[in-house]
Amino acid sequence: MRLPEQKRVAEVADRTNSVRVSSVEINRISEYTPTDPMAQNAVSDTNSLINFLQVHPLLGIGMMLLFGYALARLVQRIGLPEITGFIIAGLIMGGGGLAVVGEKAAEELAIITEIALGLIALTIGGELRIAKLRRIYHSVAWITGGQFVATFVLVSGLLLAAGMPLLFVLLLGVIATSTSPAAVVSVVRSTRARGAFVDQLFGTVALGAAITVASFGIVMGVLPAVIGSDSSVAELVFESISELSVSLFLGGLLGFLIYITTRSEQNQGEVLILTLGFLFLSTATAAAFGLSPLLMNMAAGAAVANLSAAGSRVMRALEPMTPPIYALFFVIAGTKLNPAILLGAEVLLFGTLFIVGRWVGKYFGTFGGVVLADGERNVRNWLGLSLFPQAGVALGLVLLLESAPALGHMPALAPGIVQTAVNVVLMAVFVNEISGPPIVKYAIYRALKLEGR
Repeated sequence: MRLPEQKRVAEVADRTNSVRVSSVEINRISEYTPTDPMAQNAVSDTNSLINFLQVHPLLGIGMMLLFGYALARLVQRIGLPEITGFIIAGLIMGGGGLAVVGEKAAEELAIITEIALGLIALTIGGELRIAKLRRIYHSVAWITGGQFVATFVLVSGLLLAAGMPLLFVLLLGVIATSTSPAAVVSVVRSTRARGAFVDQLFGTVALGAAITVASFGIVMGVLPAVIGSDSSVAELVFESISELSVSLFLGGLLGFLIYITTRSEQNQGEVLILTLGFLFLSTATAAAFGLSPLLMNMAAGAAVANLSAAGSRVMRALEPMTPPIYALFFVIAGTKLNPAILLGAEVLLFGTLFIVGRWVGKYFGTFGGVVLADGERNVRNWLGLSLFPQAGVALGLVLLLESAPALGHMPALAPGIVQTAVNVVLMAVFVNEISGPPIVKYAIYRALKLEGR
C-alpha cells in the first residue's frame, strides 16, 4: 500500500509521462509528410491555414462566385446589369482592394479567362449566320468601318498631340477600337433582347473584333522593322496576315469537326463534352503557335452555325455552363483593375484623352456609318452607345504589348513608356467596364422601344 506522499508523487510522474508521450506524438504528427498529393497541402496551424487558403485557387473561385453573386443581386436592385456587380466584386477582392485573392491564385485562374474568351468568341461566331448576314451585311460593314476609323483617328490624334511617341500612339489607337464582346453578350442575354438591332449589334461586335485583332497583329508584326530589324515591313506584314489567315482556316476546320461529331448526337451532355473538347484544343493550339484564339473560335462558331440548321443545338448545349464562367471572367477582370493608377498625372492625361476620344469616335463613327448605309433611326441613335464596354480583348492585347520581345530592343526609356501605355489601357478598361454595361442596357432598351418591341 502506497503512502499518501508516495501516491501523489506517482500521480505527478504519470501525468508527466503522459505529457511527454503527447509531445512526442505531436512532433511525429507535425513531422509526418503524407504521400497523397492533396494531403501534402494540409496545414496544422492557423497561419499556415490562412496562407494555404490564400493561394488555393478553389478558395478564390468559391469566393468570387459567392461574392460576385451577392453584389450582382445588389446592383440589379438599383437597375444596373449584373455584370457591373461582378466587376465591382473583383475590384474589391483584387490587389487594388482587400487583396483577398493572392497573386498565385490569380495566376492559376488565368485559364478561366481563356475558357471564357473562347466561349464568347464561339457564341459571337454562332450569330454570324449567312442567311441573317445577307439582310444586314451592308449596314454592319458601314457601321464597323465608320466606328473603327473614327475611333482610331481620334484617339491616335489626341495622344499624338499630347506627346506620346508615334509607335505607341498607333498601338493604343488600335486597342481603342476594341469592344468587349463578353459585356455585350452578357447584357443582351440578361435582357433577353432580340430583333434587328441586336443582330446588327452582334454583327458589328464580331466584325469589329476581327478587324481589331487583325490590325493589332499587323502593327505588332511591323514593330521589329520600326525598331531596326533586318526584316522588311512587307515581309512582316505578310507574316502577320498569314497568321491571321491560318487562324481563320483552322477555326473553320474546327467548326467542321464539331459539326461532324455532334450532328448524330441526341444527348445534349455529349454535345457539350465534344464541343468543349474541341474548344479547349483550339485555344491551346492558338496559344502554342502564336495564332489568334479569338479569331479561331469565332470562325468555328460561324462554321457550326452555317453548316447545318441544327447548329444552334451546339450553342444551346453550352448555355448551362456559361453563367458561372462569365461570372468568374468578369470578377477576374475586376481584380486586375487598380484605382491607384489614376493618381499619375501622365496616365491621367493620356487615359482621359483615350477614353473621351474613344467614346466620341464610337458614337459618331457608328452614327455616320448608319447614315451612309441608310439605316434605321434606332440603330443610328443607340448602337454607338452599345459599343462602349471594353475589357477582354483590350486586356489581352495590352498584355501582348507588355510582353512583346521586340520592345526589349528599344531605348532605355521604353520600359517607362510601355508601362504608361499599359496603365492608360487599364484606366480605360476600369472606366468603361464600370460605366459601359449600364449604358448598353439603357441603349438596348431605348432601341427596342423604337423598334416596337
